[in-house]
Parts: sequence; structure tokens; C-alpha cells
Amino acid sequence: MYQPKFEITNHLLTYISSIESAKALIDHSALVPSWEAKFRDEAMTRSVHFGTHIEGNELTVDQAEKVVQLKNTSNPQAVVDQTGIIARDRDIQEVINYRNVIAWIDQRPIKDRQTELTLETLLTLHKLTMQKLLPDEQMATFREKQVIVRGAANGQVVFRPPVSVEIPFLIEDFFTWLNSEETRELHPIFKAAITHYYLVYIHPFVEGNGRVARAFATLVLYDSGYDFKRFFSLEEYFDSDVEAYYQALLSVQQSDNKSLTYWLEYFAYGLALEIDKVKQKVLKLSQDLKIQRELGQQVALSERQIILLEVLQNQGSMTSDDAQKALPNVSVDTILRDLKDLITKGVVQKHGITKGVSYALLS
Repeated sequence: MYQPKFEITNHLLTYISSIESAKALIDHSALVPSWEAKFRDEAMTRSVHFGTHIEGNELTVDQAEKVVQLKNTSNPQAVVDQTGIIARDRDIQEVINYRNVIAWIDQRPIKDRQTELTLETLLTLHKLTMQKLLPDEQMATFREKQVIVRGAANGQVVFRPPVSVEIPFLIEDFFTWLNSEETRELHPIFKAAITHYYLVYIHPFVEGNGRVARAFATLVLYDSGYDFKRFFSLEEYFDSDVEAYYQALLSVQQSDNKSLTYWLEYFAYGLALEIDKVKQKVLKLSQDLKIQRELGQQVALSERQIILLEVLQNQGSMTSDDAQKALPNVSVDTILRDLKDLITKGVVQKHGITKGVSYALLS
């Protein structure tokens, strides 16, 4: 059975501690339920855009967002017709496919998350990733030829994956490790990082290995209870410095004893950065510790109310004019109703009367 080699360093302990602390806050934060759709949509857009951009996709973030929003559209020409995007069909198809991959992961029933991840899971992810991009006979099928991995900077060969005849045995070994009792005791972040690396190392398919490895690692996190309300995207971190990403992956093969330590540090650091951004966003919008302590419950907010709270967080207080500037396309009556509701919920307090009225967060 595959036995990954790594050391638990002080860096790893620091990153894991930071992630665990942020996870506890995110999982129990007040006010979050009503924003979850918004946060998840933003995270999906980032995952889809940066997850395909790593592979050379030329769509911008804005273009990718438009594709992601067309949830029932799977034809590049239909996307062009509806959005006016000017791009290669292949680039649009890649974004459509990765959107479907993330949606498939998000929508998996809870009962499926209690079962073992299998070869069927891996093949499903590959089929979704490469729909209309590969011939049918090459989708969800192990490669039968040798491939090479070239560096992004100079095009030089940096890695030669195992020969094709070894793939079935390596994949079987991987799933034996993934579903073993020993691996169940492993921290989910380590398990996800090792999964990511090992699938990239094996390179089981002709194309799409990076996207499938990243998606499968996300799946491992989700099934281990580390979905962070699905507000996060590691792909942006990987894409921010593609050369560093590939070097971190290659560090395993370049080390004397095939140690995963540096890769684990790189992966955990990126996740810690991403989850801290989510935590700061949650804190900024919700003041969750104070509100949860005072109200003893989570509070549902509309998107308009979230915007009003952001103004209050930034300015400390807010007049009706400030509120109208923040929501220029919303009627005064609607804004006043939203503010009254926030007062009723004990989140905002009103000061003054008539033209001197201002609003502040409940202190």
C-alpha cells in the first residue's frame, strides 16, 4: 500500500492551527445563512476561473462568471449568443465543464459523503471535466501512452509520469491507501494534499489530470467535514504563482526520500490564507461573536441588509442619505423597511429624530 513520507513541522502546525480556528468561527458564525448562496457563487466563480486559467484558459474572471451563471447552458455557441462573450469555443467549454464539476461536488447527497471514494468517483470527475474536449473513448479511461509534463516558463520537460501499464496498479494502490483505517486517522488537510499530489504524479489520463486532481482533493476535504460552508477556492492561490505551484508538486520527486513535507506546507499555507480571507469577510459583515452572544441565535439578512451593514462597519454610523448612496436603485421606503427590520432584530440602533436620524450597529 502507498505510504506517503512527510514530517510534521512547526510551519504545518501553525497553518493547521490557523485553519482550525477559522473553521470554528465560520461554522458557527451568526448572520451567515442568508449570504451563503452569494458567498458560494463567488467561490465557484473563482474555482472555475482560476482552476482553468492554470491550464492556459484565456477567459477573464468576468467572462467566466457569466458562463457560471448560465447554469443550464452547456453549449459554447449558446453562451456566446446569451452573453456576447468573444472567446474560443474550447475555452468556453472548459469553463462550462469545470462549473459542472464543482456543481457536482457541491450537490452530492450527504449520504454519499459517508461512503468511500472510489475509482468510479475519479472517472466521473474526469468525464465531467473533459466533456466535448476529448473523444469519447479517451474520457474516463486511463491513458495508454507515455506523456510528459513541461515547465510553464521555458517549455522544458520537468516530469515524466509513470508508464501507462503501471496506472491501474498505482490507482488501485491509491484507493487502498485513501480508504484505509490509517488514512482515516490522518488530518483531512494532509489527506487532501496527498490526494492532490498523488493523482498529479500518476497522471492517469491523457488530459485533464490537474483539474481532476484539484477537484478530487476538494472532494476529500468536503467529505471530511472541511467544506468551510463552501466559501473557499484554493485554485486562486495555485494560479497566483503557477511556477511555485508546479515547483511545490515537483519537490516530492526531487527530494532524496520522496518526502511530501514541502508540498504539504505549500498546500496548507495556501488553504490557511484562503480560509483566513473567508473568516475576515464573515467577521466584517456579521460581528458574529457579539451578535450571537447578545441574541443567542443566527439572524437571516437580505442582500440589501448586508450592504447596509458593510456601510455601518466601514463608517461607524449611517444617515438615510448614506443608505441611498449604497443602494441607488432601491426605493427609500424599501431601505427604511430594511433598517426597521435590522432594528427589530437587535442588530442596528436608531439615533435622533426626523432629519437628524442616524443609524449605528448595536453596541
